Amino acid sequence: MIDCLVIGGGPAGLTAAIYLARFHLSVRVVDAGQSRVSWIPRTHNHAGYPGGIKGTDLLKHMRDQAEEFGISVEHGLVEHLELIEGGFAARITDSETIEAQTVLLATGVVNNKPPISPELHDVAMARGLLRYCPICDGYEVTDKRVGVIGNRTHGFKEAMFLRTYTKDVTLIAPDADIELSDDEHARLAALGIATVGGPCASLRVDDDKIVAPTPKGEFSFDSIYPALGSVIRSELAIALGAEGSSDGCLVVDDHQRTSVRWLYAAGDVVKGLDQISHAMGEGGVAGVTIRNDLAEVRELAR
Repeated sequence: MIDCLVIGGGPAGLTAAIYLARFHLSVRVVDAGQSRVSWIPRTHNHAGYPGGIKGTDLLKHMRDQAEEFGISVEHGLVEHLELIEGGFAARITDSETIEAQTVLLATGVVNNKPPISPELHDVAMARGLLRYCPICDGYEVTDKRVGVIGNRTHGFKEAMFLRTYTKDVTLIAPDADIELSDDEHARLAALGIATVGGPCASLRVDDDKIVAPTPKGEFSFDSIYPALGSVIRSELAIALGAEGSSDGCLVVDDHQRTSVRWLYAAGDVVKGLDQISHAMGEGGVAGVTIRNDLAEVRELAR
C-alpha cells in the first residue's frame, strides 16, 4: 500500500505529487490525459513566464520536475475507487488495482462545447477564435468584437465580465430563447450588450473570424466564448459519500480535506476559482496536509 495515489496529472495533481515525493512519501500519479491546461494555446497570466507559455509546455515542465523526484505520470483512467481496510483501492482501466492510504482527487472539469466539429474546434482554439476562460485571456480580446454563447445567469455574467474589456459584446442563446430576467436584460442594454435568440447553429471559421449562424442571421466575431457550463469530474468522491456543491464540485476544508477521511481534493474539481495558479496553490496545501495527517497518525500508532 502506497502513501498517496494522486488521480489527475494537471497543475494541482503534479504540484501535490512533487511536494509528497520531496517529503519521502510513496506516490503514484494516474492521469487520463484530458487536462484542460493542454488546450491552452498560450497563457499570459501565469506568473513567471514573460511572453506566456503553451499549456502543453507547462505540463511538460511540471512532469519533468516530478521525474527528478522519481515520479512518472502513468496514463490511465481510474474507473472505480472504494474504501478498504487502511485506505483505498483504485481500479484502473487495464484492471490493475492500486492500494493507497490516502487519495488526492485532482481530476478537474470538462467544459461543455458549443456546436462545432471536433476538428474545427481545436483549430479555432489554437487561433484564439474560440476561448473558454475570460479571466485567463480577456485581456487578449481588448477592443475586439466578442460573442458569448450562453443563457441565464452564467451567460449574463460572462457577457458582463467581457464588457470590461470591449464595448462590442453580443450574447447569443444556445437554444431558442434568451432566458434572462427583466433586470438582466436592462443591465445588458444599458451597457450596449446585444442579445440574440437562438438556437445557435454549428460555428464555422471564415478567414480570421469565427461565425455564429442564428435565426436572426450570421454574426461574425474575433472570438467567441462558450458559457455553457462544465461537467465536474467528482463522481469517484461523490460515490464514496463526499460532500459536493449543487453543481457537483467537491467541498473541502481549508486544508483540502473532503468529508471522507483520507480523501483530499484540489484544483478545478473543488468549488472555487478555476485558475492554474490557484490549482497549484491548492495542490501544495494538499501535499502538506497529507504529509502532516499521515505523520500524526503514524506517531500515535507507535
